Amino acid sequence: MINGICQRCNTKAVSKLPDGRRYCRECIGLGRITEGDELERNVENVNYPKVLMPLSWDGTLTEQQELISKELVNSFKDRRNHLIHAVTGAGKTEMLFKVVEEVLKGGFRIAIATPRIDVVDELFPRFQAAFEKVEIGKYHGREHHEISDEQFVICTTHQLLKFYHAFDLIVIDEVDSFPFYENKMLHFAAENAVKEAGCTFFLTATPDSKLLRQAKNKTINYSLLKRRFHQGLLPVPKEKYFFKSFISNKGKVHPVLIKQIKQILDMKKPLLIFVPRIKELPAYEEYISSIFKVSKIVSVYAGDKDRQAKVASFRKREIDILLTTTILERGVTFKHVQVIVIAADDPIYNTPSLVQIAGRVGRSADDRDGLVLFCYHKYTKSIREAMRQIRMMNR
Repeated sequence: MINGICQRCNTKAVSKLPDGRRYCRECIGLGRITEGDELERNVENVNYPKVLMPLSWDGTLTEQQELISKELVNSFKDRRNHLIHAVTGAGKTEMLFKVVEEVLKGGFRIAIATPRIDVVDELFPRFQAAFEKVEIGKYHGREHHEISDEQFVICTTHQLLKFYHAFDLIVIDEVDSFPFYENKMLHFAAENAVKEAGCTFFLTATPDSKLLRQAKNKTINYSLLKRRFHQGLLPVPKEKYFFKSFISNKGKVHPVLIKQIKQILDMKKPLLIFVPRIKELPAYEEYISSIFKVSKIVSVYAGDKDRQAKVASFRKREIDILLTTTILERGVTFKHVQVIVIAADDPIYNTPSLVQIAGRVGRSADDRDGLVLFCYHKYTKSIREAMRQIRMMNR
């Protein structure tokens, strides 16, 4: 700690121990840093092998994907930061394969970091299958093992706090997602983890104005992909105004919602229902379960210890309806899923959030359409802008 600033997360320490020494609360989950402590950094250069033919994936890219894939390889060769602005379901993961291959073939080191655990768990097996010969490190708060020196790392953005000038390329997936978005500590972690001569790629379907401005000013490279890998359009959400409450004081869910849920269940499609707050989940789960007794209905939220198991069960179609908070708004794929957003006018749903939620639908090549329903009492700016962005990408 120097002048009261934590050297691991760059946050000013204000909390004090009984003996008066300050300590950092922001990154305490990684171990407490106190005034007088020494932060050890391994600055030893590891000579990574130049991996011959590391890519075992034999799939094909669309013409647009192939073009962006080459642009990413060139950006890495030039050590230029790069924004990849691609619609949900565009095949961003597959577009990364060639640049990952370029990094590994050159004996360099790469990290793919994302703000959420669920996305790490989704990406890890896909990259394992594509790079069968390569050991990949997987790190997040529920993976309890020490950091090692793998050449290829997939982790949450919080885990980047454990690295210092370690990577030649860092890819931040879902760069606009909570908790990374506008989090100074996590931005510092990402900047600190990349080598001084390295570069960073930013992936998102909903970039903020700062990144778009950097792209416009050509301070970072930019790629835009407006079509999904199967060339289908983005499903345009349906909008439904509700005058009465979505759920009554007696715990009864609005009959219009129940009717819509029944239609989806009759089609044998899995259903994601987004609810603004954790405390509201039990009431919805209890009432919907009482109506549809033969269906398996479960709730999930960020702090749920069984979250990973529930998501896996939903993916296997062992669960019919998954009630969720915004924790599943992005980075997860479920075949044939339909989506209902309850209280889409709630402040918790900003424009990127609504665009991402809508993007859960129609991702399969054999099922390019589906229902996205925004339910609201008041038509908000976020809903209007989300609809505008989706329609714009479909042009």
